[in-house]
Amino acid sequence: MAKTLLRIEGTDFYINGKKVYEEIEGSRPEAHGLLMNARFIQGIFDDSEDPSRFNRFGQTFDPERNTDDLIAALPEWYAHGLRAFTVGLQGGGPCFTLFNEKLNNNPFGADGTSLDPAYANRLDRLIRAADEIGMVVIVSFFYFFQAERLKNGRAVLEATRTASRFLKEGGYTNVIIEIANEHDLTKKHSLLEYPEGIVALMEIARNESGGLPIGCSSTASFISEEVAKESDVVFYHGNGRTRQQYYNDVCQLRKWAPNTPIVCNEDSQAVGNMEVAARLHTSWGYYNNLTKQEPPTNWGITEGEDRFFAHRMARIIGISLPEIPFEDQFYLQGLEKKITVDGKRWIRLASLFPETIDYVEFFRNGQLEYQSYDEPFFINFVFNWYQSPTLENPEDQEWKAVIYLKSGDVLEKKVLLK
Repeated sequence: MAKTLLRIEGTDFYINGKKVYEEIEGSRPEAHGLLMNARFIQGIFDDSEDPSRFNRFGQTFDPERNTDDLIAALPEWYAHGLRAFTVGLQGGGPCFTLFNEKLNNNPFGADGTSLDPAYANRLDRLIRAADEIGMVVIVSFFYFFQAERLKNGRAVLEATRTASRFLKEGGYTNVIIEIANEHDLTKKHSLLEYPEGIVALMEIARNESGGLPIGCSSTASFISEEVAKESDVVFYHGNGRTRQQYYNDVCQLRKWAPNTPIVCNEDSQAVGNMEVAARLHTSWGYYNNLTKQEPPTNWGITEGEDRFFAHRMARIIGISLPEIPFEDQFYLQGLEKKITVDGKRWIRLASLFPETIDYVEFFRNGQLEYQSYDEPFFINFVFNWYQSPTLENPEDQEWKAVIYLKSGDVLEKKVLLK
């Protein structure tokens, strides 16, 4: 029997009859009803073309162990306040080390009428494990690169039915359906690319799943009034948006759907945006492409960005945790020994309170390499969720970040390589 019964009432989420977080002693009333979440999109990932290419980061990739490792990590995340996560039937990018279009991570048959049993089994295990501890799973059906493996529009319709019927047969009460991840990026199938098609797929999924709540995300620049009004949960992606743009987008969505919960289920490592979301009584989704989307994934709360997100989330909710000493609130990330692929590293300065930083200077062997002014503080910043790599040099001995705070204080973080 299911243990986690999700209900939506107005703009609030309820689990087992109580507003989410209401059961936590000392929690902040303004957080009650939110659904803080993370993008664990590769939770059932596989690659039928060549899974051995993911034998990296000092690990050997195995799809079953990947799912089991995520299940094992859920209690730690739950203790910090995470109450939902997004997993994709077709996964999501890796986009730093091997672009997604080169992979085959698609559980649907070409005509959409079948679902690979191994994927189905992993998803079932994951949903039931989340149910055991009181978490919600946002199941995303389509990802634009992998959706192109479906041969035509009829196959998209059939795949929607296939996935929805699987969820109905599972009897899950802790699932929200996301029709597609950033549907507007899917150029092969007009049913997925345009709002009119998404609304039709939402209706199919709602009926075939037995009434599970439905929504669909797009890129932030393509938010749709039509999709928002038809959603049970309005999904939003904040990738690349400043805090002001984030605020403006959410205000617009709220005008279109004033009595529907808004859930950002993908943003970036920019935890400052989480504060904006919370002030608007909307839920926020942590998205770390490097620590949580590049298989094989360490699903636990890793040092640096993961840890800082978890603590900020707990703080917003009102969960009491030991304070992180000031000197440990900054972490020079990406220089861990095994976190490298093809001689590339993705170096950044993680912080518990990035809003307090004016800018960061990065030094390589004493020479200025880069200056970073925007959160998150990346070397080779492109977007707030993406950075270009830095090539390793065998002569490298030291990396240093000099952190200039808005208070006028200056501090340093060093990593010695030799």
